[in-house]
Amino acid sequence: MQEWSQEEIEKLIKDRKSGLVYLYTPLCGTCQLASKMLTVIEQLLPDQLMGKADLNYMPEFAGILGVESVPCLIMIKDGNIQEKLYAFHSVPFLLDRIKSVL
Repeated sequence: MQEWSQEEIEKLIKDRKSGLVYLYTPLCGTCQLASKMLTVIEQLLPDQLMGKADLNYMPEFAGILGVESVPCLIMIKDGNIQEKLYAFHSVPFLLDRIKSVL
């Protein structure tokens, strides 16, 4: 999954696009597991726009987005945040949630 900057995430929202933004921190063990799940999701949904961002480099932006903890998967549809997912559970769970929201 490609690493995105704050500017790239803001552009996704401003341009009214749809996609997934995965927010993490490198030392978070749960984030590492979530990253592996999202690698599988990326293979299952190759046409889905997806990116990740290390929140250590954008703490103010996390506040603006209302991020409560990591890992966090933000689902954006037509430039609007539809859902923030903090509990990843399993690959099938993630796939179902993403398909139902986007």
